[in-house]
Amino acid sequence: MSRVSLILMATLALALPAAAQTTSWKIDPQHTAAQFAVRHMGVSTVRGAFTKVRGSATYDSDHPASTTLEATIDAASVDTRVQDRDNDLRSPNFLDVEKYPTITFRSKQAAADQGKLKITGDLTIHGVTKEIVLDVDGPTQEIKDPMGNRRMGATASIKINRKDFGVNGGGALVGDELTITIDAELIRPAK
Repeated sequence: MSRVSLILMATLALALPAAAQTTSWKIDPQHTAAQFAVRHMGVSTVRGAFTKVRGSATYDSDHPASTTLEATIDAASVDTRVQDRDNDLRSPNFLDVEKYPTITFRSKQAAADQGKLKITGDLTIHGVTKEIVLDVDGPTQEIKDPMGNRRMGATASIKINRKDFGVNGGGALVGDELTITIDAELIRPAK
């Protein structure tokens, strides 16, 4: 074997462990919440959640900029604890869940910034896609649960203008600025 071949093999062997550290994770829907807050008539804040969230991520603690994230929210799972309001939010006045059943996020890039992640990607709501930047606290350190699964968590947040996504209902009664927070628990099943 030539000296060049040995050098190439040694270089590849050193590179493989670094690549192997990138890990694939699934969002654990039972321990994940997608929440929102919006002003009502300028005097109070109405909070709600979407109860059905799924998705996946990849993460490498040594190279956080290689992080990827895909998440899908069932728009019909909106829950503000007021049935009439939830029905209105599902209607064509707001989310039009019959026509646009999901809200999605697909990352394009990530950057580490003072111990936090900024994940840039495409957010699609009501059939409108806009590039946004999620501010992410975490992820936490991995832990092993009692069943041998690996788990970690992160919280992502952003403020958007709902009208930028064609969600125009409510007139002056509903504020335009929407704060979105996703508390995600990620799981990697035991092998």
